[in-house]
Amino acid sequence: MAGADRAHRLSDLARAGFQELSESRERLGMLAETLDIPVGWLLEKFSLAGDPDAALGRVLDIAERHPDVLGALDREQGERLALLVGASPALGDFFCRQPTRLDEVLAGGGRLVSEVEAKGRLLDAVAGLESEPAWNALRVRYRELLAEVMLFDLLEGRRGDPLAPFDEVAASLSALASGALEAGLAIARADLAAGADGGAPVPAERLAATRIAVVAMGKCGANELNVVSDVDVVFVVETVDPEIVDGDALIRVGTRLASEMMRAAHDPAFEPPLWQVDPNLRPEGRHGPLVRSLGSMMNYYERWAKAWEFQALLKARAIAGDIELGEEFVARTRAMVWASGSREDFVGSVQRMRQRVTEHIGEGDLEYQLKLGPGGLRDIEFSVQLLQLVHGQYDDRLHLRGTLPALHALVEGGYVARGDGERLAADYRRLRVLEHRLQLRDLRRTALMPRDEEGLRVLARSSGLARGGDELRRLWEATKREVRELHLKIFYAPLLSAVAALPEEELILGSDEARARLASIGFRDPDGAMRHLTALTRGTSRRARIQRNLMPVLLQWLAEGTDPDFGLLAFRRVSEANLETPWYLRLLRDGAEAAERLTQVLSNSKYAAELLESIPEAVAWLEKDESLRPSALPTLLEEMRALASRRESIDDAAAALRAVHRREVLRLAMGRLVDVIDDAEVALGLDAAHTALLDGLLLALVGAESRAGQGDRGAGESGAAAVELALIGMGRYGGRELGFASDIDIMAVYRAEEGVPAEAAARTAQRLISELRRLVSDPRFPVDLDFDLRPEGKSGPVARSLASYRSYYERWSLTWEAQALLRARPVAGSPGLGAAFVELADEIRFPSRFGENEVREVRRMKARVEAERLPHGADPKRHLKLGPGGISDVEWLVQLLQLRHGAEHAELRTVSTLSALAGADELGLIDAEGREALEEAWIFASQVRSALKLWTDRASDVLPFAREDLEGIAGVLGLPRGRTSELEERWLALSRRARAVFERAFFGFGEEDERFPAY
Repeated sequence: MAGADRAHRLSDLARAGFQELSESRERLGMLAETLDIPVGWLLEKFSLAGDPDAALGRVLDIAERHPDVLGALDREQGERLALLVGASPALGDFFCRQPTRLDEVLAGGGRLVSEVEAKGRLLDAVAGLESEPAWNALRVRYRELLAEVMLFDLLEGRRGDPLAPFDEVAASLSALASGALEAGLAIARADLAAGADGGAPVPAERLAATRIAVVAMGKCGANELNVVSDVDVVFVVETVDPEIVDGDALIRVGTRLASEMMRAAHDPAFEPPLWQVDPNLRPEGRHGPLVRSLGSMMNYYERWAKAWEFQALLKARAIAGDIELGEEFVARTRAMVWASGSREDFVGSVQRMRQRVTEHIGEGDLEYQLKLGPGGLRDIEFSVQLLQLVHGQYDDRLHLRGTLPALHALVEGGYVARGDGERLAADYRRLRVLEHRLQLRDLRRTALMPRDEEGLRVLARSSGLARGGDELRRLWEATKREVRELHLKIFYAPLLSAVAALPEEELILGSDEARARLASIGFRDPDGAMRHLTALTRGTSRRARIQRNLMPVLLQWLAEGTDPDFGLLAFRRVSEANLETPWYLRLLRDGAEAAERLTQVLSNSKYAAELLESIPEAVAWLEKDESLRPSALPTLLEEMRALASRRESIDDAAAALRAVHRREVLRLAMGRLVDVIDDAEVALGLDAAHTALLDGLLLALVGAESRAGQGDRGAGESGAAAVELALIGMGRYGGRELGFASDIDIMAVYRAEEGVPAEAAARTAQRLISELRRLVSDPRFPVDLDFDLRPEGKSGPVARSLASYRSYYERWSLTWEAQALLRARPVAGSPGLGAAFVELADEIRFPSRFGENEVREVRRMKARVEAERLPHGADPKRHLKLGPGGISDVEWLVQLLQLRHGAEHAELRTVSTLSALAGADELGLIDAEGREALEEAWIFASQVRSALKLWTDRASDVLPFAREDLEGIAGVLGLPRGRTSELEERWLALSRRARAVFERAFFGFGEEDERFPAY
C-alpha cells in the first residue's frame, strides 16, 4: 500500500506529464483496479504518452465499453496503446468504435505498409459490399493500417532520432492513400453496376470497356503524404472498344466512377471521412470536366496550359485504376514539364502559384503556419521545384518527384552546396514531423502550430523534438529563420560564385546554369545581369566583400519587383555614384529596411531611378519615414527665397532652385513607392514643390530685372520694378490635385505702376514670363509650364494686365473659359494682384445666372471634347481621362454644378474637384451613392496615371494592354503581382458606374429629350 500511496501523490502525476492531477489520480485508480495492474506501472507507461490525460481518458473509455478487449492486452501492448492514443486521441476514439483488431495492431509493434499490401488489404475489406457499408469498411481498415504505421513512427522516434523514420512513414501514408482510392474505385464500379449511385445501372461490358486512371499530384504523387491531407488527383479515361463505349458515354461513365470513388473517401457515413479528394489541379480547374480522355488531356497541355500547371505535373504519378493508362499520361507530359522553365512568364506563374496557396490564410494565422508561412514547408518545396524546373531542362538527374530525393540530386549535381542541402533536408523533415503530430492528434488537416502553452507542451512530448513547449518554440523559430536564410543562399549565392569566381565558395555554378537561374527568378537579360553582378562583386576590396554578402538578399528583393533587370542596372549606377560615400554600404548592410526599400524603388520605377541617379545621396532618406514625407510649403519657400537671394547670376539661382525642386519630387516619388505617403500627400507635396520653385524663380527674376533697370533709368526705361506680376494656377495645379503625370497649367497677370506706358509694361511682363519658361526648364528633369488655358488660347498673349483680363472676360469670354477659371488659384508672385484676379474670376466662374443656353453649350463642348480630342485608334473604355467614366466625366459634371449653383452655395466655391463633389452631396445636388461612384473612379484613374508615370517615366492617359505595364502599375500601387486582370476589371467596373451617374446627372438639366452621345 505504501507504494500505491506514493504513486498516487499529485507531484508524481505532475512529473509524469498529467495536467488534471486530481481527476487523473482517480482515473488511474479505476483503471488499475479494472486491469489488476499496479498504479505505479500505469503511471510509468502513461508518462511516455504525448498527452497523458487524453491517453488515460481514451484507455478508460475502451475499458468501459470493451473490457474484454482491453483485458486481453499484455503489458507491452498496453504500453503501446498509451503511446498511440496519447499522440492521437482520435485513434483512441476510433478503437472505442472499432476495437476488433486492436490487439493485432498493438501486437506487431507498428509497421510500414507497401502500396501492394495497402491495395490488397483495402480491396479485401470492401469486397462484395456496396455504398455506405463499403465506405465504412474501407475507412475502418484504413485507420487500422494507419494506426500501425503511426505506431511504428512513434516507437522508432522514441528509440532514436525522431526524424529518421519520416521518409518511410510518408511513403507508407502515400501507399495507404493509393490503396484507399483503389478500393474506392472498386466500390464505385459495384455501385454503378447496381445503379446504387443514383444513376441508371451501367452494363458490365460498358464498365469493363471503360479504362480510368487516377493520377496523384502533390505530396501523394511524390510519395510524401501527410497523416491527413487533401489528396490531389486528376482522372484520365480511355475506352477499350469505341463501339461499346463511345466518346460521350466514356465521359459520362468516367465521371460517375470518379465521383463515386471520391464519395467513398469523404462523404458522410457512420465512420468519419478519411480526407478530401481534390481534383482541382485538373485542366481548367474546378470549371473544367472532372474526367478527360488522354487525347483531350494532351491537347490541353500542348495548347492551353500555363507554366504553373506543368509545375503541378512535376509530381504526377499513376496510383489507382488503369496504371498503364496513367503512366502513359505521365510519360507523355514529361517533356512539357521539363521544358516549362523556358516558357514565357515562367517565373510569374510560379510566383502566382506560390501566392495562391497563401491567399486564403487569415492574417492572424500566417505566423503560426508550418506549411505556408515564412520559413515554412512551402518555401522549401517551391525552392526545390523551381531549381528542378530551371536546371532539369538540361540535367535528367533532377527528374524526380519527391522533395528530399530532388534536394539530394541538386546537391550531387552541384546546384546546392552540400552543407546547405543537408541543413535544408533536416529542416524539412523536422517541420514535416511536427505537421504529422499535429494532424495525428485529431486526424484533422492542419498545419497551425499551437498558440497556447499546453498545446506546445503536448506537441513537444509527442514529437520527441524538444523537452518542453518553450524549447519547441525556440526550435521552430530557429528552423524558420534558417529556412529563409537557406532559401536566399541556395538561390542567389551560387550566382555570385559564378560571376565573381570566389575561391572560398563551396561550389561554383557554370555560366549557363547561372544564366538559367537568373532567368528563373525573373531576369529577362541574364547576360546583362551577370555583367552587373560581376562589376559589383568581383575583387578583394572591402566594398566588393560587403556587396557579395548583400547581393543574395538584394537579388531576391529585386526579383520581387516588376523589372529586376532595370533595378539591378540602376542599383549598380547608384552604387557607383555613391562610391566615395562611406555611409552608403553601411546603410545597406545595417539598415535592412532601407536596402529593401531601395530595391523596391529601383525595380518598380524608372522615373524615380533616373532621379535618384542624379541625387544618389537621397538613398539615406530610405532609412526613416520622416525623410520621405513632403516638405511644408513655408519651409520650401524660405529655402528657395534664400537661395535666390544669394546667387549673383540668375542662371546660377535657377540651377540651385531646380535642384531643390528635383530633390523634393524625388522625395515624393520614393515616399509613394515605399508606401510612406499616399496620393493625397503626393498632391500637396507636388503643389508645394512647384509653387516654391515658381516663387523663387520670380523673386530671382524680379531682382535681376530691378538691378538691370536701375542701370537703365537714365535712358528713360521704366524697368521691371514698374510691373507687378502674379502667376495663377489652373487645372489640377490650381485644384491642388497634382499627380506625377500632371501638367503645370498657369496663367500670368500683371499690373503696371501708375504712369508706366501700357506697351512698356506688356513688354516687361512678356519678357519676365519668357525668362521664367527658360529658367524653369531642367535638362535633367523636364518641367514645362502650360499657358494654353489663357484667353484666346495659344494665339493670345502669354501675359495680360488685370484690366485686360477684365475687359476680355466681360466682352468676349466663352463658357469654357468660365469653366476653366473654376480652378484658378494664385500660386506665386504678388499676393495683392493674385487676390484681385480671384475677385475678377469669381464674377465669371460663379455667375448669378447660368441658364439653359449655357447648359447646352457645356454639353456641346463635352461632346466635342470626346469626339475630337480622343486619340485616333484609342479604346475609349481604357482612356482614363477622356473615356466613359473617366476623369473628364467627373470634372465636367462637378464644374457644371459649380457654374449653376456656385453663386448661391459657398460649398461649391472651391478649386478642388473632390471638395466640390462633397459639397454637391451635402446640398442634395447629387446622391451619396452617385458621389461615391464618381469619387472612386476619379481617384483610381488619377492613381493609375501617376503610377504609369512612375513606372515608365512617360505620361499617359491610357490604361495599357501590355501585361508588363499593368504589372508595373500594380507594383507602384502595391497591388499583388500576377493579378493584372483584376486591375483592368476594377477600372472597367468603376468607370461603368461613374459613367452611369454622369449621364444621369449631367443630362438631368434642361430638356429631357436631349441626349449625349454615349460610347
